[in-house]
Amino acid sequence: MLHPELYICRHGETEWNAADRMQGWLNSPLTAKGEMQAARQGEILRSRDLTGFACLSSPSGRAFQTAGIALGPLVDEIRTDDRLREIGVGDWSGLYRKDLPLPEGEDPYIQQYEMAPGGEGFDGLRARVAGFLADLEEPSVIFTHGITSRMMRSLLVGQEALTVGTAQGGQGVVWHVKDGAQSLLQ
Repeated sequence: MLHPELYICRHGETEWNAADRMQGWLNSPLTAKGEMQAARQGEILRSRDLTGFACLSSPSGRAFQTAGIALGPLVDEIRTDDRLREIGVGDWSGLYRKDLPLPEGEDPYIQQYEMAPGGEGFDGLRARVAGFLADLEEPSVIFTHGITSRMMRSLLVGQEALTVGTAQGGQGVVWHVKDGAQSLLQ
């Protein structure tokens, strides 16, 4: 199933990203670096024709703030959708990664999201993101989070979406997804 053309952006760096803390559904403000990353996304998006594109964001402050910085001069409205939130990490919300168990194997930091007690898990995130994509009818610019972006792109493009160096989403960049293929805009 082909979906509308999308530009997918991860929020800029936050204080908790810089401190290596799990955020999940909690929020922390953008750092100065995060604000610069959002401005860079705005530069990238200004180079594109966004005529007819909807602008959607996670309701989390860090994502909505990033969208405002990047899109403020370009659009009249940024809508929020709860399905664009980051994966829930339950009891690990706000904890430092260094204090959490690190599983063996491939992508151990990604696997922490799956093993978080009381968390949403990848199956829950996949269902939420798949529902969002099924309802999406127009080309869109989307501001979301690292793991949610990763899940969205894997559903749109397949597992090959996760083989590139910044599979978790990439702060300060824009993923362009069209006709079942993705490209990284920097």
